[in-house]
Amino acid sequence: MKLNDSATSTLKNCHPKLKMFFAALSFAYFSKELSGSYMKSTITQLERRFDIPSYLIGIIDGSFEIGNLLVISFVSYFGAKLHRPKIIAVGCILMSLGTFLIAMPHFTCGRYNMKTSIRSSENATSHLSPCPVNSSSSNNNDRLSLLPSAGCEQESSVSLWMYVLLGNVLRGIGETPVQPLGISYIDDYAQSENAALYIGCVQTIAVIGPAFGFLLGSLCTKIYVDIGFVDTETVTITPEDGHWVGAWWLGYLIAGTITLMSAVPFWFLPKSLPVHVDKHDSSCTQDQTRFIKDSPNMDHKIRPEEPANLRLMANEFVPTLKSLLRNPVYIIYLCVTIIQFNSLIGMVTYKPKYIEQHYGQSASKANFLMGMINIPAVAFGMFSGAVVMKKYKLGVLGATKFAFGTSLLGYFLSLLFLAMSCENSKVAGITVSYAGVEDISYEEWSLFSDCNSDCLCSSREWDLVCGENGITYVSPCLAGCTSSTGSGKNMMFDNCRCVEVTNGLPVNLTATLGQCLPRDSCDRVFPYFLAVSVFSSFIISLGGTPGFMLLVRCIKPELKSLALGIYTLATRTLAGIPAPIYFGAIIDSTCLKWGYNTCGEKDVCRIYNTSAFRTVYLGLTLGLRAVSFLLCIWGFALLKRHIKREEEKFLTNGKGELEFLRQEESGSDCEQSMLASDCSPDRETHL
Repeated sequence: MKLNDSATSTLKNCHPKLKMFFAALSFAYFSKELSGSYMKSTITQLERRFDIPSYLIGIIDGSFEIGNLLVISFVSYFGAKLHRPKIIAVGCILMSLGTFLIAMPHFTCGRYNMKTSIRSSENATSHLSPCPVNSSSSNNNDRLSLLPSAGCEQESSVSLWMYVLLGNVLRGIGETPVQPLGISYIDDYAQSENAALYIGCVQTIAVIGPAFGFLLGSLCTKIYVDIGFVDTETVTITPEDGHWVGAWWLGYLIAGTITLMSAVPFWFLPKSLPVHVDKHDSSCTQDQTRFIKDSPNMDHKIRPEEPANLRLMANEFVPTLKSLLRNPVYIIYLCVTIIQFNSLIGMVTYKPKYIEQHYGQSASKANFLMGMINIPAVAFGMFSGAVVMKKYKLGVLGATKFAFGTSLLGYFLSLLFLAMSCENSKVAGITVSYAGVEDISYEEWSLFSDCNSDCLCSSREWDLVCGENGITYVSPCLAGCTSSTGSGKNMMFDNCRCVEVTNGLPVNLTATLGQCLPRDSCDRVFPYFLAVSVFSSFIISLGGTPGFMLLVRCIKPELKSLALGIYTLATRTLAGIPAPIYFGAIIDSTCLKWGYNTCGEKDVCRIYNTSAFRTVYLGLTLGLRAVSFLLCIWGFALLKRHIKREEEKFLTNGKGELEFLRQEESGSDCEQSMLASDCSPDRETHL
């Protein structure tokens, strides 16, 4: 007979449809993470396109978690007893519709109206003066309130970004069943010793999704927002300019199409897979076969399914939830994860912005580096952690030790970021005086100086130019420039009186469009920042799969889907929603110069105090993780007491299962712990 051979064969030979489910779930994870990471890569572009501050972007980003919050508990509980693959398929369709909805404002609003005071000359030989003549009666108050010539018009940008928010909510609703139902399905029908590896592979592929998401963000950011509708040769700015808005909408169309494709395979998968039960040798006694039936490696498997009874399930929901919440190990795990996710989500959401602002890199380059360097390190770490867990057969306690150790080592490596600082960009009147002396006590009147007193300039213009002295000026007018030559990106400003003032050094009185290049100190420290970021991300992610398996194995099998759902609900509600908002609000507090709309209201931050940005961003990230380690120690002690108590209970009851519990702690295979019975390991029940 070939039955025993098939029972111990690989997943491919034993359950071909489980392999199909594994591939489909991996693709679904990839697509949902691609669109989620693309959302984070477009944060800067959305801020500029809709003129909104960082905290509002945080609300939009957190709206995804709100969508999860609306349905996660019910999907996790009822979905586990219904047709899980088809519910996941419906979720993927909703995700794709939400992604398409996010891109809709681009097609319903007009073209991007860049706020600029620079007027291009018709040819390279004509001269336009960026310095309107200032009358002697004008004073600073007049200049502070001076706005562009366009009248105050209430723009429809509020209603436009609401479409982005609603689309993200719909994405969150659609994503709800993917993790709890998908992971529980694999864990139910995969062999015990392979479940961790399969889940680790799914999570690894999920981490590859953000790599492609950030790369897609890098590509789209280089393309002008209104590509196909305007002549890009007439655009006077480059992707490095603070006014630049890339084709943010294009990536959402691509991501939505990929997500829609991921729904197709789930429609062809069964509700459940067959469980092959081998006949036990007649020489085995009842006590011996009991050890096979009650093997701890099988305790986490769901029992054979019964016909769904919605009324009975509804009546059992509250008692089931109470039973789950009385598990102390689960509760501690939940608390630790919530705190660490606050740190992780806040860090990842604003890391591209941090690279832009602190190290002077463009948005496109920041997204490229996240996708090509940082995310692959996380993916490799997740996969390596799964391999380590399978090779060394880590049990619950071993997985907990491994996850805690890697997280702690990664934390110590992250402390090196505090030593990798850059000086503020030199912007006249904001971070340095017009004489080139560092001064970040910014006031709006400090943008004016004797060198631009003859020009009627507005303090609310933001058309950065770089002087030959290496100092950036807020506008050609505030640089005291009296003439210009060239057109488009090649425009140059001449006779800039403020350039002459700096330290009295002889320099050419010219300025070019755009901010001055990054500081030398940043060029030296930035490669070290990338190296530490990659290495620390790899170390931390090593413990991702072992830590997740603790969640799966510390609960009863019938509570597994609900536990995963509550886990997702808690992390989304208490980390995914608030973290981007309060991180964004704290980052906004470091803003030095706000932009203004045509009605004189503040919109997007133009320049930050990069030293303060670094302090609050790194301080909050590392501080939250430090708090989580205190709970980790408490949870570790609680887990050891729980294992010891279970051992004593089994000894007292004379159940003879002490060896199995110890085997679970050491991670030995079930086949190696048959307690000296005459039953062969080949006769153990397998899926």
